Amino acid sequence: MTAKAAVIGWPINHSKSPLIHNHWLSRYSIPGTYEAIAVAPVALKESIQRLVDAGYSGFNVTVPHKQAILDHMDFIRPDAERIGAVNTVVIGADGTLEGRNTDAFGFIANIKLSAPDFNLRAGPAIVIGAGGAARAVTYALQKEGVENIRIINRTLENARALAAEFSPCEGLAWDRLPDVTKDANLIINTTTLGMTGQAPLELDFARIKPTALVHDIVYAPLETPLLRDARAAGNPTVTGIGMLLHQARPAFEAWFGVMPDVDPDLVKMVLA
Repeated sequence: MTAKAAVIGWPINHSKSPLIHNHWLSRYSIPGTYEAIAVAPVALKESIQRLVDAGYSGFNVTVPHKQAILDHMDFIRPDAERIGAVNTVVIGADGTLEGRNTDAFGFIANIKLSAPDFNLRAGPAIVIGAGGAARAVTYALQKEGVENIRIINRTLENARALAAEFSPCEGLAWDRLPDVTKDANLIINTTTLGMTGQAPLELDFARIKPTALVHDIVYAPLETPLLRDARAAGNPTVTGIGMLLHQARPAFEAWFGVMPDVDPDLVKMVLA
């Protein structure tokens, strides 16, 4: 039997998910399909029902539906509930909808595979940004036992709100960035700064410990100005492409029954 899955969003042409999942379907010789489906916000409910009626095993969810889709789930896993967003839906044999979030898994898997000797608990973690990605990262860090998490954002109120929700965390103003990164063990950029066409995120690495791991979840370009500066200073770095690829693995397993690996050919295809 051919299993069917998809990704829904509005717009959807930018999504790398079909490339990723179809690569794995081919690599593991699985009789399945994966497609991108444009779903306008006003058509979310009926579009979900069409996927159920058509016998889909599930689907990924991208912007702008990650929060809105929570209201349409029959079950929501604790990680998705805590993060406040769903990026993966599993459709049961009886048509029930289970909402999951794999972003935290992707974030941690990327760090552990890219920097296997790095100790997440060795000191403060600095989360730059307070949006959806920051929520997933903060959740993942707490799940891994990181006790000192500082959230810094251009809008202080948002940093404080996220910190309060994931207490005990500290929400800080943007102008504190030079000070709060001085003793950092881990620095994560979850903003769009450094993305192609955006202003760079600039840090003074002369004031940052050379052992601090710098992780940018931006993957276009693969080496952002932040990562370039970190490498020049001798700091270990982790790119964002791995988080994108690793977050897809649990979803693929849920729909197609195989936990796939992130192989070099896939990385090259996505980057190209």
